[in-house]
Amino acid sequence: MQDKRGQEAARGEARAEVKAAGLGREVALLFATIVVCAPAPVLRILDLSGVYHYDIPHSVEAIIFGLAIFAAATLLTWASEVAETEISAGLALVVLALIAVLPEYAVDLYFAIEAPHAVECLSLNPDLPIGCVDPHPSHLAVANMTGGNRLLVGLAWPVLFFIFWRKFGKNIMPIERGNAVGIAFLGAATIYSFTIPLRGNLSLLDTAIMFSLFGVYMYITSKSPPHEEREFIGPAAVIGAMSRIPRRLVTLGLFVFAAGVIFSAAEPFAESLVHTGENVGVDTFILVQWVAPLASESPEFILAGLLALRGRYDAGMTILISSKVNQWTLLIGSLPLGYSISGGTFDALSFDSRQSEEVFLTAAQSLFAVAILVSLSVNRWEAGILFALFATQFAFTDPTIRIAYAAVYCALALVILAKDIPHLRPAGDFNKAVRHGIRGHHGRDPPG
Repeated sequence: MQDKRGQEAARGEARAEVKAAGLGREVALLFATIVVCAPAPVLRILDLSGVYHYDIPHSVEAIIFGLAIFAAATLLTWASEVAETEISAGLALVVLALIAVLPEYAVDLYFAIEAPHAVECLSLNPDLPIGCVDPHPSHLAVANMTGGNRLLVGLAWPVLFFIFWRKFGKNIMPIERGNAVGIAFLGAATIYSFTIPLRGNLSLLDTAIMFSLFGVYMYITSKSPPHEEREFIGPAAVIGAMSRIPRRLVTLGLFVFAAGVIFSAAEPFAESLVHTGENVGVDTFILVQWVAPLASESPEFILAGLLALRGRYDAGMTILISSKVNQWTLLIGSLPLGYSISGGTFDALSFDSRQSEEVFLTAAQSLFAVAILVSLSVNRWEAGILFALFATQFAFTDPTIRIAYAAVYCALALVILAKDIPHLRPAGDFNKAVRHGIRGHHGRDPPG
């Protein structure tokens, strides 16, 4: 008996040593990731303060700030795992998505703030004003916003499905029921967004409506319960093993630090990519609509991808849906607000017919995305169509083609909604999930 007890004690000590060694490696990984983040805020602070103006090749600059964004996104994944056990799990992922999309806000608001102070070059005016800007910042703000939204749905969502399909070998990816609230608010914002291209501007009325939608969405999401205690993996285990107060302080600190890194790295990372594109002759409008958003959206892409690769595709999709909701409400509403504050005016931020077409096309893609998600699942064909319609747009530049693509999105949305109409009935799964979400009882699906 004593021999058995001795053996069990020895085994327990061995397991403790292995666990301690493992935690040591995780602590080292956590600090190494922080070190990779550090150059971005340090260089930005030194540059903005005038202490040291760095002068490095654009390609090297892109690598430094790109790695910082990747490392910050990794820190967010670890912090979010712990945060989900401390506060509302849904709110933790919504806040995480909001932090990850900060670079997109930084870039887009920059154009909106510059717009009131820039003179537009009108081709019909023979006497062009001195110092006029073409394309005008107001057009670039809308281009950046529409490009970011279409990249998110047309590229990130299909890629996450592909990761799920490769990892689990299934053709249907379930969407966690707690996302029903976000999908419902995305649907409401999408329906309203169809009025924007008809008016050809973004006003403070849009700000009020979109901010209200996002505020109610955040409030309802905050009512969902925390996840039950679970075994943490990787550096999250180091944080999770701390006592309550240090654990919460470290988690909050990582959120704040990662947000600061992402915000500080966003502009130089986007600008370095844009300058690289300019050096090879890429059009400015294309760079602002597609290259800059690809850079600024990278944190949430990386974040969702890392979670999916670890088997947490549900959390990854929650982040992408939350990102779409906040970009299609909070970001749109921020543009006229930034324009008004910067220009000291109540006038609307106006744009041309090209931008109206882009907004219409983006709204139509959003409608198609909502129609897909009403079934609380994404299948192989739906993910494939999302990607195909997004990717093939680049082959055409005629305005008529953009309208045609928008019409196809709307037609497909109607077809899918007609197919899934049972889910819209009071007894349907989607309606039940929305009602449960509003009451604060978010259901969780079984693992995929």
